[in-house]
Amino acid sequence: MDNVDSLVKRLEQLDDIGASLSGERDIDRLLGKILLAAKDITHADGGTLYTVAPDGQHLNFRIVRTDSLGIAYGGKDEAPLPSHFKDLPLYLEDGQPNDHMVAAHVALTGETASIADAYEDRRFDFSGTRRFDASTGYRSTSFLTVPMKNHEGEVIGVLQLLNALDPDTGAVRPFTQGDQRLAESLGSQAAIALTNRLLMGQLEKLFESFVELIDTAIDEKSPYTGGHCARVPELTMMLAEAVNSNTEGPLAGFTLTDKDRYELRIAALLHDCGKVTTPVHVVDKATKLETIFDRIELLATRFAALKAQAQADMWRAVAQGEPEASARVRCEAQCRQLDEELAFLRHANKGSERMDDAAVRRVREMAERYRWVDDQGREQPLLNENEMENLTIRAGTLTAAEREVINHHIVATIQMLEKLPWPKHLARVPEFAGGHHERMDGKGYPKGLTREQMSLQARMVGIADIFEALTAADRPYKAPMKLSQALKIMDNFRDNGHIDPDLYALFISHHVPQRYAQKFLSPAQQDC
Repeated sequence: MDNVDSLVKRLEQLDDIGASLSGERDIDRLLGKILLAAKDITHADGGTLYTVAPDGQHLNFRIVRTDSLGIAYGGKDEAPLPSHFKDLPLYLEDGQPNDHMVAAHVALTGETASIADAYEDRRFDFSGTRRFDASTGYRSTSFLTVPMKNHEGEVIGVLQLLNALDPDTGAVRPFTQGDQRLAESLGSQAAIALTNRLLMGQLEKLFESFVELIDTAIDEKSPYTGGHCARVPELTMMLAEAVNSNTEGPLAGFTLTDKDRYELRIAALLHDCGKVTTPVHVVDKATKLETIFDRIELLATRFAALKAQAQADMWRAVAQGEPEASARVRCEAQCRQLDEELAFLRHANKGSERMDDAAVRRVREMAERYRWVDDQGREQPLLNENEMENLTIRAGTLTAAEREVINHHIVATIQMLEKLPWPKHLARVPEFAGGHHERMDGKGYPKGLTREQMSLQARMVGIADIFEALTAADRPYKAPMKLSQALKIMDNFRDNGHIDPDLYALFISHHVPQRYAQKFLSPAQQDC
């Protein structure tokens, strides 16, 4: 029998266990705590924890512990369960309840089973227990099998405790009524804690599915930015782990908990969610003249019209008495020049090289020199104002107005994320996600924040965003960049106040670029 002092002490211990269980986020670690707590308060030498499978047809083996044999399988930090620990069927092949197995019986009935000596019990099949004992030299005697019921009275798991030990002598004894009441109370607390954790996990999975839904929408809208949205979180977390494992330098004291990592990952996943508002023809603008289609072909048609006009002029001159040979030479020279002009515009349209003053001047001179006649007989300049603006873009393919449209995606991201009712553990997602275009020197956008005004996490996303964009192989407007070239550009960004130098130092020293390259870049890009 339990004395009063012992029972009170164990009740106090049960309260402490309940508080510990309610604060645990990791399912495997939670299950381990449940079993160890049950063994502790009942003085059991061993124990097993099962959870009811999602299909409701089996008990899944999750954790096995036997102290005197040194057995510790399952849970968060122990070896995985060996293959001979099979799941227990709750029903036989004919559909009848599996009442011969004590754990299955308890799961089905919701009633505790306490057995003083398994070798003398006739209600349940302990043949497997006897085989285990024969192979190990163990003697399985007393069993206490307790259902884990959630707040709705539904059995979601089973605790099975083995061989209660007398606290004074260490001898194996039957489990007492006090043991049973404490184990049942713990089973209920554990079931509620487990249900809450599972529910939280389901809600987190649902939320992450919505996040992935947004990325899928961006992916469907633009496969290029969709790949970016998937890779930036991976790179961000690689950098975060490098920072977290660092023990030297100015960032040695910075650590990330599991909650911190989750918050950062969600922010990285959502860092470009505002791109759902950006027009596709701007996001994917591969050439200077591209809108819904590449307008360079319209220019080619105009040049064809100019060549046809040159040929018509040739025959008109011949008809007026000019020798055909001289008229043809002039026409062919005009056509060659038109071909050269079109070839120049095709090259300029790609935006792969920076345009100098001479190239810009040549485009403008063409626009003034050539005129073509439209289908209504009206004379038109070779280039309209919009075409002129696009073809004289100095670098890249975007006009100033289009860059503003692109840049607005970060404003849209911040506005979208700040409207959401974030729980406390995700409250900083808008700030982490919204700062990836800021610069350490305050020259970034949209808020012009300085390094001191930004969280370390936002600076991590910024580095990941830039490096992914430099090395991406799926952008229509540039060739894949080699690792060495990308790192030279990143070095310049570090030196000119664009990215955080301390974070970048860990980015390099922990070989994050190389590890990222092995996973996401082609072999041809991995040159350092």
